Amino acid sequence: MSSPSPVDFEVIANLRALSPDDGDVFLKEILNIFIDDTPLRIAELHSSLVSGNSVNFVRAAHSIKGSSSNVGASELRALAEHLEHHARNKGLAETEPQQIAEIEAAFARVKTELEKLIAS
Repeated sequence: MSSPSPVDFEVIANLRALSPDDGDVFLKEILNIFIDDTPLRIAELHSSLVSGNSVNFVRAAHSIKGSSSNVGASELRALAEHLEHHARNKGLAETEPQQIAEIEAAFARVKTELEKLIAS
């Protein structure tokens, strides 16, 4: 049995429907922005955790949550949402680097799927 896709293709179809006659130019632009920006937000998570900057940490997690939702990356969105709420409610003292590693792994899975879409 294959594992479910890390990308909700109904969300992709909705993005595609926003500009149906452009040969997926708009869709690919959105996906590329997500692929380029998310590693920067993940780096912010790491640096904010090290420096103890909970405001930047929460902002980065929130950004990942929103952009993941926009491209149908529901697992990544859920992980980022959990991390955002955890940091907002408990601060960074109980936040573990492993939680960021889970986000990195989920992003890698999403990126693989989105790159297939971009290449097609």
